[in-house]
Amino acid sequence: MRKRRGLVLVLFSLCMGGVAAWAANDWVSERINAGNDNGDTVPVIAAAMEIPYGTKIEGRHLKVISVPSEDFPKTAFNAITDVEGKVATVDVERGEVLSSSRLADHAGGSTLAALVAKNMRAVTVRVDDVIGVAGFLLPGNKVDVLATKMDRGARSAKTETILRNIKVLAVDQTAATQQNEPVIVRAVTLELTPRQSEDIVKAKEEGSIQLTLRNPLDEATQVAKAEPATVKKAPAVIARRSSAPVRRRAVDTTVTVIRGTHVDKLKTKS
Repeated sequence: MRKRRGLVLVLFSLCMGGVAAWAANDWVSERINAGNDNGDTVPVIAAAMEIPYGTKIEGRHLKVISVPSEDFPKTAFNAITDVEGKVATVDVERGEVLSSSRLADHAGGSTLAALVAKNMRAVTVRVDDVIGVAGFLLPGNKVDVLATKMDRGARSAKTETILRNIKVLAVDQTAATQQNEPVIVRAVTLELTPRQSEDIVKAKEEGSIQLTLRNPLDEATQVAKAEPATVKKAPAVIARRSSAPVRRRAVDTTVTVIRGTHVDKLKTKS
């Protein structure tokens, strides 16, 4: 009797568990269907890992995720083949949806050519540990360029800032780096306009150049010039002539008169 009662309880428990599982599955399905009622999903390409600046994108860098069609970004991609071969123009975080504004087409050659903006030029200058800001220059930094020219006649040097807010495209042969430690380099490639390219080459031939590292938040390209100091002239002192006559002091004069052996002295006033 007890065995039969225990068997009935086990069967009843199994039935109740099945009913609960069926109800939970039905509830989850309804929730999923309710979430999809807002619209269909579409595939979108995202970063499967961190993609450093200047990296040529390969298939291993990418993954496909689904988003609601109404939330699909206009500049996003929906096929991996549309992204492969492009070059990242900024640092891309893992899981970030890729967009055309953060990538550049790579038509061939080095990846550096794809990083150069339209109507700009890449110019490489030789540096040392001093000119290269002690090795703290990295791709993506902004710098000012100082030119020093020697005046042999005056035996002095004149230094002025000839270029401001210039982007560093690469250091040595590296256009992308994740290092934050100083790295001694021998050459720095800058992004310049054609006119700026001429100015920096001319300054290099006439003297020497120095790079100064800028704060990335400082976008100013002009430096306020100090107003020239004004020197106040002292008021001129005008001597006034006195209308009163000037009295001369009488001076006694002694005249010696010699007549033969006789000598006379006469006093006169002038």
